[in-house]
Amino acid sequence: WRQTERELSVCNKLCYAVGGAPYQITGCALGFFLQIYLLDVAQLDPFYASIILFVGRAWDAITDPTIGFLVSRSPWTRFGRMLPWILFSTPLAVVSYFLIWYVPVFEDGRVIWYLVFYCLFQTLQTCFHVPYSALTMFISEDQKERDSATAYRMTVEVLGTVIGTAVQGQIVGMANAPCIPTPGDNVTADGLNSSLLLEQEVNATITTVITLDQTKTAYNIASGVICSIYVLCAVVLFFGVKEKKERMSFWQGIRLVMGHGPYVKLVMGFLFTSLAFMLLEGNFALFCCYTLGLRNDFQNILLVIMLAATLTIPFWQWFLTKFGKKTAVYIGISSVIPFMILVVCVKSNLIITYLVSFAAGVGVAAAFLLPWSMLPDVVDDFQVQNPDSRGHEAIFYSFYVFFTKFASGISLGISTLSLDFAGYMTRGCTQPENVDITLKVLVSAAPIGLLLIGLVIFRSYPIDEERRQGNRKLLQEQR
Repeated sequence: WRQTERELSVCNKLCYAVGGAPYQITGCALGFFLQIYLLDVAQLDPFYASIILFVGRAWDAITDPTIGFLVSRSPWTRFGRMLPWILFSTPLAVVSYFLIWYVPVFEDGRVIWYLVFYCLFQTLQTCFHVPYSALTMFISEDQKERDSATAYRMTVEVLGTVIGTAVQGQIVGMANAPCIPTPGDNVTADGLNSSLLLEQEVNATITTVITLDQTKTAYNIASGVICSIYVLCAVVLFFGVKEKKERMSFWQGIRLVMGHGPYVKLVMGFLFTSLAFMLLEGNFALFCCYTLGLRNDFQNILLVIMLAATLTIPFWQWFLTKFGKKTAVYIGISSVIPFMILVVCVKSNLIITYLVSFAAGVGVAAAFLLPWSMLPDVVDDFQVQNPDSRGHEAIFYSFYVFFTKFASGISLGISTLSLDFAGYMTRGCTQPENVDITLKVLVSAAPIGLLLIGLVIFRSYPIDEERRQGNRKLLQEQR
C-alpha cells in the first residue's frame, strides 16, 4: 500500500508534464525569432536590439532567486504553495507576451516599449517556471517516480519547442516581408547565394503583395495562438497535479546549497553547455537567411531540429537509464559538435542543411533532458549529507535557472552587438562579408568552445550511478 501511495499515475505525470510546455513554447519563439523580429520587423537599430536582449535576459536572471525567496515565504494554501503562483501569474504573462510581438504606431518610444514588456513577461514567466521547476520535488518522494515524471516533462517540453517553432515559424513564414535590395546586390550564375533567392522574392511580391504590415499581423496571430496554448497548459497543470506539503525555508539554506560541490559543478557544466545552445538558437535564423541564403526555408529548418529532438527524447531516457546520466551527458552533448562544424563548412545546400539539422536535434534532445534529470539527484545528495536541513528545493532550482539565464543574457547581448559592429543591415537582401563571418562564429566556433568547457567541468561531477543508487537507499531509510 505504501509503494502504491508513492506511485504517480500516468495521468498525474502527463498533467505535470504539460505544465512545462508554456516555458518552452514561448522561450523557443523568443529565442529563434525575437532577434530577427526586432531587427527586420520592428526595425530597431542593432545596438538597441542588443540592449533589449541583454537587459531582458539579465533582468530575467535576477528575478529567479527573488521569486524563489518569495515562493519559499508564501503561505501554504489548500491548493499547495507552488500552484497558486502558477495560476495567478498566467493571465498577466500572456498579455505581456502578446505585446512583445506588437509593433506600436509610435517610433520614438519603441525601445522602451519592447524593453518594458520583455522584462515584464520574463518576470511573470519566472513566477510560473520557478514554482513549477521546484514542484518536481513535491509531486513524489520516490526518486524513480520523479525521474519518470521528469522524462514525461522533457518529452512534452521538447514537443513544446516543436509547437513554438511550428506556430511562430509557419505563420510568420507565410507572410515574410521582402528584403530591401541595395545597389551592391548582384545575381550570380550559380544561384546559390542569398542575393539570388532574396531578389527572386522581391520580384514575387509583384503578385503576392506581401507588405510589412502583413508580417506584423502574422506575428500578432502567432503570439495569440501561443497565448491560448499557455493558458490551456496552466489550467491542466493546476487541476491535474496534487502538491505534497513540505516545510520550506530560504536564507538559512543558501550557504549550504552554494557550498554543495556536486550542485556547483552541475550548474557550471550546464551553464557553458546552455550558453552554447542559446548562442546557436539566437543566431540560427539569421544564419539561415543570410549566410546560407535560405530565407524562405529557415522556419522549416528550425522545425526539423525540434522534431528530431522530440523523437529522440525517449531514446535518451532509455540511454541514461541503461548507461548512467553522466555517460549520457558526454555522448549526447558531444554528438552535436560534428554537425556544428559541418553546417558552416558545407556549401549552401537545402538537403544537406535538413540532414544536419535533424542530426543536431538529437544532441538538442540530450541538452533538454539531462540537466533537469540530474538536478533532483543533486538535491537528494544534499539531503543525504544534510539530513536536518530540509525544504531548500526552491533554492536549487531558482539559482540554477538564475546562472544560466544571466549568462545567456550576456551572450545574446554580445552576439547582437557583434552583428552591429560587423555592419548588419536591417532587412538587407545581402549582408557584408564581416556579418557572414560573425554569424559563422556565433553558430559554430563559439558554441563548440563552450561545449568543450562544459564537458571538461563534467569530468569532476561526482554523482555517478553507484552514488545515486546509494543516496536513494539512504533516503528511503531516512523516510
